[in-house]
Amino acid sequence: MNTALATSTATTPALRRETPPLRHCSLAKPSVFRLNRVGFKSGVQTIGKSLLRISASSQSASAAVNVATNASIPSEMKAWVYSEYGGVDVLKLERNIAVPVVTDDQVLIKVVAAALNPVDAKRRQGKFKATDSPLPTVPGYDVAGVVVKVGSAVKDFKEGDEVYANVSEKALEGPKQSGSLAEYTAVEEKLLALKPKNIDFAQAAGLPLAIETADEGLVRTEFSAGKSILVLNGAGGVGSLAIQLAKHVYGASKVAATASTGKLELVRSLGADLAIDYTKENIEDLTEKFDVVFDAIGMCDKAVKVIKEGGKVVALTGAVTPPGFRFVVTSNGEVLKKLNPYIESGKVKPVVDPKGPFPFSRVADAFSYLETNHATGKVVVYPIP
Repeated sequence: MNTALATSTATTPALRRETPPLRHCSLAKPSVFRLNRVGFKSGVQTIGKSLLRISASSQSASAAVNVATNASIPSEMKAWVYSEYGGVDVLKLERNIAVPVVTDDQVLIKVVAAALNPVDAKRRQGKFKATDSPLPTVPGYDVAGVVVKVGSAVKDFKEGDEVYANVSEKALEGPKQSGSLAEYTAVEEKLLALKPKNIDFAQAAGLPLAIETADEGLVRTEFSAGKSILVLNGAGGVGSLAIQLAKHVYGASKVAATASTGKLELVRSLGADLAIDYTKENIEDLTEKFDVVFDAIGMCDKAVKVIKEGGKVVALTGAVTPPGFRFVVTSNGEVLKKLNPYIESGKVKPVVDPKGPFPFSRVADAFSYLETNHATGKVVVYPIP
């Protein structure tokens, strides 16, 4: 954790105003959302029999969504909550949590899908408690859903818009107390973008935090057309997107990526020119050097040995070895808007883990699976009732 995060206070007055303590209320009957999990219409890519990448129309998923009008928004909702830090067992499905209050610059989203990230697990374990928002917490950064209410200062979104976002501007500094693993969540307009038209809610939910992290990492390394890159953990949530952005958005001259034996075909399909089986090859033995190494696994000490003179290493986890560096992603709707055309053209595709989507009732199971560190792409929760 960087020093700015380590020395920041756990809460601020502004955060407390934005995220009042979670309140328990009586529960109204929820709406039900259903996903035809085999009904994707096109562009399904498989590795063996496992569905790893979907490029489907969002039409069927959108049609299945029933959202409340502004006048019928309930005062209470179902949400996953933890009141103490710890393992998966601290997560509880509560049925009487107050729907978040929308401030002037926010919209209220009826959540249709959410996704998990490693930071969700680390936050729940208390690794960032010095800078966390107050307990109890509704976890979740990634959301895709439908706008049901807009604040008075919101200009670019309206009720009925299908949107997606990383709901917390700062992942570790006072992240939202009421996140996306709930029926409703409130999100600032500046963090939002319209959901790409060619993907469904489950796919969209898996993108925001990971694609913002991949893009910010490339920007911070000053990656540009003609440069080469090595992505460590190319089949992971961030790595799978770093491959695609480097190749199809930034114009990399060569993309190499590490993955396990069974995932080499996937990383090649995403744009990797060289797929390295980390179970059989050591990156330190590579004769080729790279302009940038994007370390999404925690091997910075090895990554710095395979960069060109003047090259850069960005490390998302683990110890940082100079000249490597780490950053904490900032949520920004403008990044999602910038990348939407690449998603809608099919150049950049979401990767959803084949064990999902997990239904809302199995969020604890989804966390347990995420924490095995063997997920492919993103672990998605869908449908959220």
